[in-house]
Amino acid sequence: MMFPRLKTERLILREISKSDAKAIYACFSNEHVTRFYGQETFNHVDEAIKLVDHFTKNYQEKRGIRWGIEIQGNEEIIGTIGFNAWSPKHKRAEVGYEIHPNYWRKGYTLEAVLKVIQYGFNELELTRIGAVVFKENEASNKLLLKAGFQNEGILRNYMYQNGIAHDTLVYSILNSNQ
Repeated sequence: MMFPRLKTERLILREISKSDAKAIYACFSNEHVTRFYGQETFNHVDEAIKLVDHFTKNYQEKRGIRWGIEIQGNEEIIGTIGFNAWSPKHKRAEVGYEIHPNYWRKGYTLEAVLKVIQYGFNELELTRIGAVVFKENEASNKLLLKAGFQNEGILRNYMYQNGIAHDTLVYSILNSNQ
């Protein structure tokens, strides 16, 4: 099964390999990235290697797909994006992403999200793409609305970060071609 390589105006979305562990660690060891992620901040690069293995296994088992986000002409990834909770039977998945703070507010995440939505609807034949976001994560909440998602409501005390329960907002976008 060939891993799909996607291209946007400025980005390449490609398979993540163990050689990306350092770049993944740079993201997940940064508290500005993990504070709304529902995952503890990484303390060691081994944790990034385990995450790469997790992404690979999820793809092989058709439970998810995760791309490395690369700026064209620069081989190091700046973050990752993809689908988790992928259910081919129910034609749905949840989108998730993170990007290193050095690349925030440049439109890269929106560009990647729009490409991945297109791939999800056209290639994976999804009917619904969801997203679950910490209520406090204003940037991500705005981004999803900009990408065409609708807010469906609140999941109270849905995710834990650093031992504290947080409310999350639920979003979805539906495939208008079906």
